[in-house]
Amino acid sequence: METVNTLEWQDGMLVLLDQTLLPGEITYRVYASVDQVHDAIRDMIVRGAPAIGVAAAYGMVLAARQVPSDSFQAFYAALDRAGCRLAQSRPTAVNLSWAIERMLAKARTCSDLPANQIVSELEQEAITIHQEDIAINRAIGLNLLSLLNPGDTVLTHCNAGALATAGYGTALSVFFVAQEQGIELKAFVDETRPRLQGARLTAFELVQAGVDATLISDNMAAVVMAQGKVQAVIVGCDRIAANGDTANKIGTFGLSILARHFGIPFYIAAPSPTIDWSCPTGQDIPIEERSGEEITVINGEWIAPAGVKTYNPSFDVTPAAHITAIVTERGIVRPPFSESLSKIRP
Repeated sequence: METVNTLEWQDGMLVLLDQTLLPGEITYRVYASVDQVHDAIRDMIVRGAPAIGVAAAYGMVLAARQVPSDSFQAFYAALDRAGCRLAQSRPTAVNLSWAIERMLAKARTCSDLPANQIVSELEQEAITIHQEDIAINRAIGLNLLSLLNPGDTVLTHCNAGALATAGYGTALSVFFVAQEQGIELKAFVDETRPRLQGARLTAFELVQAGVDATLISDNMAAVVMAQGKVQAVIVGCDRIAANGDTANKIGTFGLSILARHFGIPFYIAAPSPTIDWSCPTGQDIPIEERSGEEITVINGEWIAPAGVKTYNPSFDVTPAAHITAIVTERGIVRPPFSESLSKIRP
């Protein structure tokens, strides 16, 4: 099967795999401006918190090439405005604002350099963020693998694989690391309504990799748990509050309740930048609400009465009390998270 990459930096431009077309079509799009990157993130051409962060870092490089260079103050002010523009594309994933702030911080350290050298430094910083993400995700996979036994079946939700990151993925990294070590794991894949990231993306990734994966609709999760077919639930996340409350794709909260009922471990796979130390609890996490047409329209066809009211939050918050462990590249963190998370704080 064809190898796909979520994003690449080629000849000074950002190349993104159009994930809205998967699995039927593999198409790459080229982006040359910060406005284009903003729209790609907003429209979910690229999605997944780590991948959004990497894309935003490259977006800041594209912005830096187009901002005024007559003084550092003017340069930085314009770069900051570009960062604010990017940050508006999707508000829940903390990796987005983290990457933007890291790029701005890098620019501040270069205030004595000519503008063209600042741009070069920013480009290298974005490449470093990209490379770090791949290494972080593989480390998460190794830590997750230590929690499982050969032959285990894992239930996952949405897409937290290589398509959501620069490589390996977060929740799905365990499958790819297990393959490297010759260990077999199986997967149940929630389809993940309303955008079907599980059916379109996770199933696509796992089938491509040769993982034994079974696709189920979201409302089948309780049945497979009750039948003893699942040994663990592993999901990614878009933001973790300082107390361990975790925002992830809508439906994750419900899975955590089911896992708790059936005594199944519920693991969050997350790179450490996903922890928002400025966010005390899950109540402080902004939740993106998307167009109601994601619920009412499929492939251009209405599946609900025109004019019906909709409510379409893209994420929900899983309380820390429902989480068995948060697995990061820095280690495995267990409750009470208000205390244990601080031990891996940079």
